[in-house]
Amino acid sequence: MSDFNPQNPAGGPSPALFFETANAYQRSAALHSAVELGLFTAIGTGGSTAAQAASICESSERGVRILCDYLTIIGFLIKEGDVYKLTPDSAMFLDKGSRAYLGGTLQFLHLSTIKKSFQHLTEAVRKGGTALPGHGSVEDDHPMWVDFAQAMMPMMMAPAMGVASRLSLEPDRKMRVLDIAAGHGIYGIVLAQQHPNVEVVALDWPHVLDVAVKNANHFGVGDRYETLPGSAFDLDFGTGYDIVLLTNFLHHFDQPTCEGLLKKVHAALAPNGRAVTVDFVVNEDRISPPSTAAFSLVMLASTPSGDAYTFNQYDEMFRNSGFSGSELYPLHPSPEFVVISNV
Repeated sequence: MSDFNPQNPAGGPSPALFFETANAYQRSAALHSAVELGLFTAIGTGGSTAAQAASICESSERGVRILCDYLTIIGFLIKEGDVYKLTPDSAMFLDKGSRAYLGGTLQFLHLSTIKKSFQHLTEAVRKGGTALPGHGSVEDDHPMWVDFAQAMMPMMMAPAMGVASRLSLEPDRKMRVLDIAAGHGIYGIVLAQQHPNVEVVALDWPHVLDVAVKNANHFGVGDRYETLPGSAFDLDFGTGYDIVLLTNFLHHFDQPTCEGLLKKVHAALAPNGRAVTVDFVVNEDRISPPSTAAFSLVMLASTPSGDAYTFNQYDEMFRNSGFSGSELYPLHPSPEFVVISNV
């Protein structure tokens, strides 16, 4: 039984995984094209033949047929006779009519800067950090973070709601929230939406904050949303915050750098304040959960010293920075976790 391979039921070695991985770029290219054409949305109204979808997408019938067949093979569509239908996942995340639509995230996930970092992965492995010029994705005021802010908010809405639920803020108490590396701003915005006495200070690069402010106004909390433009490592945060948000930020840096920042965070918090970290948290074996642990490779390719950390590493960083301890909670269905650290 130890030789059983589900890709080769007859047993023995199989080249299937090699070819699937070597050709994986074809899967992402097919997904990108389908989103760009609006193919999932065209099929979403009860199913469609290739000819019908081609007419809606203003494309050739042959091209749409071949693309739909490929998307069926890899699991994004269902084919019944000559009619294509969406899978439950595709209906939820890839039909523009869904409130959970994620197609727009490809604007960031397929960004040329990110792809370029993986084109130089061999050099990054030899070096132990990104082979991109300067500091890679953590270069000061990198334009990619505007793309992140514009594209990734829909993907972060569910974990933002999960964080707000987990914090259980007192509805009648005035509270100050510092959102470090706010990006799209949705974590602070959701807190402000759910609690009318929450005031948010969003910290990020100026052009990124333009996106966050636009989102805050859209969600009706712009009157309680301030900005603090600049670098989290250089700016004076001020004091008296009840919550400091650190969402998808600490993984970009090594542990000593994180601890230097967390000491500033600790000093900025009120006596009963909490630091709230949303991030990929890997198990001690560093290979599970798979989708979470794989994020370390992204950090190797794109940053000088970033990583996906274990909970014990996060707890150590916070304790070394003056915090009394931390607790870990899942954010289903997101692969990320929230670490809540007490002063």
